[in-house]
Amino acid sequence: MININAKIEYGGESLTSQKRTMYFLMTLLVFAWGLEYVFVKDALTVLDPLTLLFYKYCIGFLTVLVIKLKTEGKSLIHKKDIPLFLLCAIFGEIGYFFFEYSAMDYLPVSLITIILAFVPALSIIVESVLYKKKVTKVLWIGILACAFGVILIIGVDYHLLFEGRIIGYFLAFGAVVAWNLYNFVTASLHTKYESATLTLNQILCTVLLISPYAIANTPAAEQITPSIIGGMLYLGIISSGICFMISVKSIHILGPTPTAMFSNFLPITSTFFGWLFLKEAISVMQIIGGTIVIAAGYIVIKEKGRVEESTHD
Repeated sequence: MININAKIEYGGESLTSQKRTMYFLMTLLVFAWGLEYVFVKDALTVLDPLTLLFYKYCIGFLTVLVIKLKTEGKSLIHKKDIPLFLLCAIFGEIGYFFFEYSAMDYLPVSLITIILAFVPALSIIVESVLYKKKVTKVLWIGILACAFGVILIIGVDYHLLFEGRIIGYFLAFGAVVAWNLYNFVTASLHTKYESATLTLNQILCTVLLISPYAIANTPAAEQITPSIIGGMLYLGIISSGICFMISVKSIHILGPTPTAMFSNFLPITSTFFGWLFLKEAISVMQIIGGTIVIAAGYIVIKEKGRVEESTHD
């Protein structure tokens, strides 16, 4: 009989200890990704969204390549999977970040990240329609609460919608749709490739696809300030490299559901850094709406994880 109170050894360290460490690192990761928007906003004063993505991913490619060679060897991509990886790059990288970065011209980063928290809810709706997956009452409550929170946020902005903000909301929802398309396209690749290899292939395809445009639209060297260079290094090394490594490790140690829950708190850190560095502010009603979206998203992710676990059992 197994003693449930016994510590499980995992890689020379108890699993309990590794989980504590991973929870701490994931908390830091949420702050690191929240700070990312400050550097993006600064870089977008000189670079357009696709050019920024190109240089960010060039740095990210080198970072992930080092991680991959150290942990997963030299294997790269199977020829038959190239079309799928190109679609992943189009939806999950080019499409998602183009919409997200473009929305920053019209909306505070806090509102953008709150809208992006709607991703899990839309994913469940699409899965129920296309794959006839079961949607529990708790999931429906979470989805409806998410929608209500988003409506509340946008409704408060009604007097600004036709002054440009409506474009920002459309772009933010475009990012939500693009990310859901990416999730469905990439699902079949997870069983064929390890995490670093999968990410490296997607980054490589993204860089190759947008390189002609980015090179043609790169601004003059004198326009690139030291702060932008520092921000690009942060985006490439920290956001696309180290944070990726932490999130992959978290999925392995904590599981996919707890890891996904951390990302749902991104609006909190992005709002804080947006207020601190960008002097952005949102209304009290939008804070209430955002709180509803975050709480509902948390419920949706947790319930989805429970349903998937019960299905596998």
